[in-house]
Amino acid sequence: MRTINSNEAPAAIGPYSHAVETNSAIFTSGQIPILPATGELINGGIKEQAEQVVKNLKAVLNSAGSDLDHVVKTTCFLTDMADFAAFNEVYSAHFKNKPARSCVAVRALPKGALVEIEAIAEVSV
Repeated sequence: MRTINSNEAPAAIGPYSHAVETNSAIFTSGQIPILPATGELINGGIKEQAEQVVKNLKAVLNSAGSDLDHVVKTTCFLTDMADFAAFNEVYSAHFKNKPARSCVAVRALPKGALVEIEAIAEVSV
């Protein structure tokens, strides 16, 4: 098992790593829309926050030797299902391979985020 932490993604806000690799699979921790340079939540609505989440997820996957094209499963958390359609616009622009996905509503996310995404990916060859 290999622990992965990316210098290009925001620092973890708890006792966890960005991702763990085991048997050619990468399991990421959930990413929220934090700006890596400041550690602050990005300003904006669901679309802006979803874009930042994807950027952070890309950084973690790249540090692990993978990318969005090798994601096989995501779990997405939204604080408001009224944002589902707008979230899907951003999501579909980045996840072209259409990985398996769960998307659930949650009461709250860390730092007041509107969205969080975690992923399972293959190590790219």
